[in-house]
Amino acid sequence: MLDHLYMTYGTKLGLLNRFSTQPLAAIGMVLLIIFTVCAIFAPWLAPQDPATLNLAGRLSGPTASHWFGTDELGRDTLSRTIYGARISLIVAVSVVGLSLATGLVAGCLAGFYGGLLDTIINVYLTNAFLALPGILLAIAVVAFMGPGLVNVVLALAITGWVGYARLVRGQVMAIKEREFIEAARALGASDLRILARHILPNIVQPLIVQAAIGMATAVMAEATLSFLGLGVPPPAASWGSMLNDARSHLFDSPHLVFFPAIAVMLCVLSFNFLGDALRDLMDPRTHLETGV
Repeated sequence: MLDHLYMTYGTKLGLLNRFSTQPLAAIGMVLLIIFTVCAIFAPWLAPQDPATLNLAGRLSGPTASHWFGTDELGRDTLSRTIYGARISLIVAVSVVGLSLATGLVAGCLAGFYGGLLDTIINVYLTNAFLALPGILLAIAVVAFMGPGLVNVVLALAITGWVGYARLVRGQVMAIKEREFIEAARALGASDLRILARHILPNIVQPLIVQAAIGMATAVMAEATLSFLGLGVPPPAASWGSMLNDARSHLFDSPHLVFFPAIAVMLCVLSFNFLGDALRDLMDPRTHLETGV
């Protein structure tokens, strides 16, 4: 019993130690914590109301009272940048959650049952969605449904489930032929029990990595839609809409472009760094090479 506990917790501590010693993973974790804190505690962290107008102080550069300056309507850029983290993370988590749930169901059905169901899902449906670039399809959906947070999430989820479905399908097809699945069938386990108890736990790791990278894609897609005027309508603060508003002041007030652009870049990098670190940590070949 003690040996089992030592091996279990020793392995977990080894993985945690590997994770903490990777500089990019540590940077990604710190950045993600900062953005998460900004998103949750935005009303307390923001020095001013992001929608408060002050035309007398418009286009002011960074000062002691406005660390990131003010925009063309005199609104505090720091406060709007902090509130923009809330929009980006809400969209990222919601889009990945919906896409993952849809792709998980579709991929499990296609990979587990195969045949005609696999042809319909994997050939017709996924290829139909892959025929157009995801961002173009999202733009078309939002343009049809209208701007708004819910519509942005639905549009990105509609286009984002395909990658998860194909990943799950491949993993399920590889696992369903293994001996322990045949043993579960011989013992009379139902298809639902086999999927829930024996297959899903074995495909969680690649899904976690895909979800981390998918959040970076969702943040960038939301910023793109907001930049095009198809995201969250004003006066809500979004990094993409802030960049759109700053286009006409690129040379006379470059701080309006700099801060939201840096926020988008760092948020995307944080998810990408974490995704790469998780992929390395969950790859068995990496542990065999390093001995962890």
